[in-house]
Amino acid sequence: MLRIAQVAPPSEAVPPAGYGGTERVVHQLVRGLHARGHRVTTFAAGDSAVPGELVPTVERALRADGFSGDPSRYVDRTVRLLERRLEDFDVVHLHLEAGNPPVLRRLNGEDGAVGVATFHGRLDLAWARTGLARAGEGIVAVSASQAAPHPGLPWAVIPNGLDLVHSPFRDRVGDDLAFVGRITPEKGVIEAIELARLTGRRLRIAAKVGPTAGEQAFNAAVFAPALKAAGSIVEFLGELDGPARDELLAGSYATVMPGHWPEPFGLVAIESMATGTPVLAMRAGALPEIVRHGEDGFLGDDVQGLAYFIDDLATLDRAAIRASVLDRFSAERMVDRYEALYVRRLAERRGAATRRASAQPATARRTRPTRGASVPR
Repeated sequence: MLRIAQVAPPSEAVPPAGYGGTERVVHQLVRGLHARGHRVTTFAAGDSAVPGELVPTVERALRADGFSGDPSRYVDRTVRLLERRLEDFDVVHLHLEAGNPPVLRRLNGEDGAVGVATFHGRLDLAWARTGLARAGEGIVAVSASQAAPHPGLPWAVIPNGLDLVHSPFRDRVGDDLAFVGRITPEKGVIEAIELARLTGRRLRIAAKVGPTAGEQAFNAAVFAPALKAAGSIVEFLGELDGPARDELLAGSYATVMPGHWPEPFGLVAIESMATGTPVLAMRAGALPEIVRHGEDGFLGDDVQGLAYFIDDLATLDRAAIRASVLDRFSAERMVDRYEALYVRRLAERRGAATRRASAQPATARRTRPTRGASVPR
């Protein structure tokens, strides 16, 4: 039995009520580790619902309270709360993105809990160039693509996993396309509307409009006019909860992911495939690691390329798509890999301590006083 701290960002509850990839993965980890008998303490927003102990880092998730500013002071509060409890843990697992490296560096330099830090977002950013190089051992990427901007670092690549076995499955579906995500340029929501226009298929959009000024401006200046111009071919559903989102995916002809950005993973892809619904996506980021071209869906380089495959989607075996993703991206497999990483990190820490002790001269080992003992004169 290990004493494990899972340290989540304060923006969303664990699990999130709606959109929130990192927090969903953290929730799966907490549940899986707790079920295996580990003592898990989760540092997260106070409205989280997790087994084991919850240490509230904010009273309510920041987004639920309408917060849209810089969350760094709340991340700092999370770290301070963790520091008060470090002696209680064998393993500290961080999910704080730019907040990960300094904490991991400290843990790597001490003899207490070992550190593991998973990065869920983009790593081709300015902070990552300096921060990652100083983090040391214990860094985890969720895809090879995500880790690629920083070769030579001691990466463990552990793909995300979800409990997908209860996802709804439909043998017979309609002709509609589905888009699930955020109303931002990088997610490709405008390209999704263009794809619907090119193929003549109705598009249903389940997406959140974020609280930041940039997201609000994009929604008002770009998305809202595009939605109005599209007319009845596009339906905007807003942000859906988990069951409603799954039903949307299960009943769709395909899920479209036409963003050009370097997607670090793509939870929407595995959620869609778990319902049997194939994915039509840009050949970008981690999506080629998840979507097997010609089996789980099709990959393209532009909207016209995606439209080319629209009729071929009907030839794919939806039951086989579901079976594959349940095997490759299960929560159980993800927990297995993290558990093995924890054990390996602890073994490395013990081995290093043993080597340091054996490297000391025999006289130094014999004469070093124990804590509290008097030193002979």
